[in-house]
Amino acid sequence: MKLRLALASAFLMPLSAIAQTASPHAIEVPAWFSESFLDLREDVRDAAKEGKRLMIYFGQDGCPYCKALVQTNFTQPRIVEKTRGNFVALALNIWGDRQVTGFDGRAMPEKELARTLRVQFTPTVLFLDEKGNAVARLNGYYPPHRFEAALDYVAARLETKQPFAAYMEGVKEEASAKLHGEAFFMRPPYDLRRVRGSKPLAVIFETPYCSGCDELHKEGFARAEVKAELVRFDVARFALGDRSAVMTPTGDNASAEAYLRPFHLAGALAYVSSRAYRSEPSFQRFMKARAERLSREGRPVDLWK
Repeated sequence: MKLRLALASAFLMPLSAIAQTASPHAIEVPAWFSESFLDLREDVRDAAKEGKRLMIYFGQDGCPYCKALVQTNFTQPRIVEKTRGNFVALALNIWGDRQVTGFDGRAMPEKELARTLRVQFTPTVLFLDEKGNAVARLNGYYPPHRFEAALDYVAARLETKQPFAAYMEGVKEEASAKLHGEAFFMRPPYDLRRVRGSKPLAVIFETPYCSGCDELHKEGFARAEVKAELVRFDVARFALGDRSAVMTPTGDNASAEAYLRPFHLAGALAYVSSRAYRSEPSFQRFMKARAERLSREGRPVDLWK
């Protein structure tokens, strides 16, 4: 079982304002978000008539990353201007029961649509073209400068010229130009094959100029609960674009992306080391139950720390 953590950048700007709550939502959204009839076919058509595209934001109650998106990103004047000028913004709750009509004409609760679209992180933001195809997907929180770059990519309809991932690789940030080393990282050549009795494998993807990676080493790996989980893993770290020889567990290459604060980093490792994925396929549900259990035990739970 592999845990792949491709760590997106994360530089948190000051939380300068509190977003308004739109009444039908159980999550905070700016007042300028659309209050549609939740028929995605109509939403895409209506957006196209205005020369815009549909942006769907999946969030949930008590999500610090969602709060950062709303209170940080959606209070930045340039981001608000670009979002309102180029997109129709729709907010959905991954645990919600409102009926949403999909592109196949089938109505389902928000939570079922989230499962169908494999939404595992909040916030998740989907950008759809005029035919309802996803042209970009943001898994987890993107700090303002990266979120703005994603808006520019979709608004300019660059998907016909360059893949989204390649475009985002060109978005530089003020961060360390060098990768950080850790004593527990595996050394090359990398043999990631697992045999009976092997530890679970954690695969971390990083890049230079990644403030989220800087934060991971400075804060995440320094936390006692994270250290306690890391000893149960073999940990391989790769730089995107690294040409080191790798023997993968299955012979294919894959990656995912997420931004994890230490609480969720420890939880992600525990999700794998405890083999909880065998009985609970939803990482979000596992984390929710974990937070509730820790709270009952009287242990402090701060999802943002």
